[in-house]
Amino acid sequence: MPLDRILSFLDEIGIAVSERTLGADTFLPGLLIESGCLVFDRAKLAHPGDLLHEAGHIAVVPPAERAALNANLQTGPAEEMAAIAWSYAASRRLGLDPGIVFHPDGYHGGSAGLLENFANGQYLAVPLLQWYGLTWERDDGSGRPVYPQMVRWLREAG
Repeated sequence: MPLDRILSFLDEIGIAVSERTLGADTFLPGLLIESGCLVFDRAKLAHPGDLLHEAGHIAVVPPAERAALNANLQTGPAEEMAAIAWSYAASRRLGLDPGIVFHPDGYHGGSAGLLENFANGQYLAVPLLQWYGLTWERDDGSGRPVYPQMVRWLREAG
């Protein structure tokens, strides 16, 4: 089941997750971020892949800022693109169909375009993930992991 695989992965990489009943006032059904922790309501969670996308927001923030992440995140375009790229890499790592993350109900109607770009190797925001120390954009012959493989899953510095 994708949800169990996602939860196990998030635990493995060090992103805190808590399950409890949530109200209807969340940006994504059954999901929010509270003090840097993903909080979800299994009964209301419409798309398990949303956990990976929101985890991407947590992962790309400098460690000193993670605990300050709360409620329904309001991020800029760079942070959003980094979370999209991170969540695609995570779906690949887990062997999940990327459509679980990039479902038709999300991404302001742009999920099909994102899936097409990823399928064609047209990756967005990878230079940003490289700058964060999470992956490498190109194979330089060093043997380092090249996106969508990751060197690490959590940003370590500001």
